[in-house]
Parts: sequence; structure tokens; C-alpha cells
Amino acid sequence: MLMAESFGMMQRTLRMAGVVAAAVIIFGPLSSLVIWSFAEKWYWPHLCPQQVGFFYWAKVLQGDMLRALTDGFLIAIVVTLLTLLITIPLSYVLARLPIPFKPLILMVFLLPQAFPQLPVFVNSTTLLYRVNQGGKFWGVVLIHMVGALVFAVWTMTAVFKSVPETLEEAAINLGASRFKSFYSVSLPLATPGIIASTLLVFLYSLDEFTGTLLVGSPFVLTLPVYMYRTSVGYELQVASISALLLMVPGIVLLVLLERYMKSEYLSMFGRI
Repeated sequence: MLMAESFGMMQRTLRMAGVVAAAVIIFGPLSSLVIWSFAEKWYWPHLCPQQVGFFYWAKVLQGDMLRALTDGFLIAIVVTLLTLLITIPLSYVLARLPIPFKPLILMVFLLPQAFPQLPVFVNSTTLLYRVNQGGKFWGVVLIHMVGALVFAVWTMTAVFKSVPETLEEAAINLGASRFKSFYSVSLPLATPGIIASTLLVFLYSLDEFTGTLLVGSPFVLTLPVYMYRTSVGYELQVASISALLLMVPGIVLLVLLERYMKSEYLSMFGRI
């Protein structure tokens, strides 16, 4: 009896130690952001800030940060809607119909990730400057969609592939058209996967930095670009606050993504 109790206590101790170690590994590096965000005065060799307060929080909230946050969310929403509009029908066709050269078509959507992003963005920037004089809202949206389409097409094709085709065939045998079977059978069953793909695209657009800086600067300001500018100016407090604010929507959306991204969607990636 005593041995069982001691063994149970040892298990609880080891479990608690594991939780503490995981928390230190995950949140330890982030603690410096929190400390710097409140540090008004912190010089070597002091281990802790000599003066703390909300001065830099007030500075950030009264400056261009809100503009960067709203512009970033607006761009991410537009990118997500346009990507969904293109990829939902395209992914369904790729998942269901015997299209010639289907693997080649899917590989085309991987090309932006197969090459280093910088030359892709530089070439796109040059083209946008010739077409639209660069630095415009829609130029940034197009640059974001270059990468977003990769995630959306492959994810949604796997999602529609995971929906049993026999259900659509049964609806067609009962008199439904191909469009009605898609709208009333496949689309509702694929909704969790579409939500997961939507979150992936939104997070990608919200965190995208290189293309936004090359195409949109100085006219379009998002939170990653704002954080970069403050870091270059060695305003560590402002950069830390920007990083913390950028993490909040990411954490919330990743929690939602974990809820909607099912294992059967991931299992279809190698069979599309």
C-alpha cells in the first residue's frame, strides 16, 4: 500500500516537473518580450529593469501601431476571401474530376515555395511597379496570394478528397445535379476543413513580411513591417510590444485550427 502511494506520488511529481519544464521551454523565451515591454530604463550590468511602467505601451497605442494592425487585418481578410473564391471550386475539380496532368497542375502551386522567396518577391515587385507603380494595397494582396494559394489548394484538395465520393453518387442517382450534390453534400462535409484552410491562409497573410516590405513600403504598413522598423531603430520596447500584440491573434487562430484540422485531411496529402 505504501509502495503504491509512493509510486503514485512519484508519478505526480514527474508529471508536474514535466509540465513546468515544458512551460519554461515554451514561455521562457517569451518572458523577455514581456519584461522589455514594461522596461522604461534597463542598462547593463543590471539583471532587472531599473524602472518599469506603461510609457511605451501608451506610445505604441497612440502611434502607427493601430494603423498597422487594422491594415494587416484588412489585407488578411481580403486575401482570405479571394483565395477561398478561387480555391474552393478549383480544389473540388482537382479532387473529383480526372483532369489530365493533375500532378503537374498541383506542382505548379508549389513553385513559389520551391524557390527562395526573395527573388520571387523581387521579380513580382518589378512587375507590379510596371503595371501599377507598386506600393499599392492590391499589389500587397497579390503578393500575399502567391504564397496563400499554395496552402489553400493543397489543403482543400485533400479535404474534398477525404469526403466519400459515394455520397455524391447517391445524391446524383436520386436526381440531384453535380452542382447540387456539391452544394448540399460535399460542401457541408468539407466545412471543417475549409475553416482550417481559411485560418491557415489568414495567419499566413497576417504574418507575411518580406513581400509586404518590398511591395507595400512605405505606403502599406502591417504589424510585421512596423515591428521590423522599430527593431531597426533599436526601440526594443516598442518591438517587444508589437511582437506580443502580433502573437495574440496567432495563438487564438491556432487553437481554432487545432480544433478543425482533422487527421483524415492530413492523410490525404500524399494521395491527391
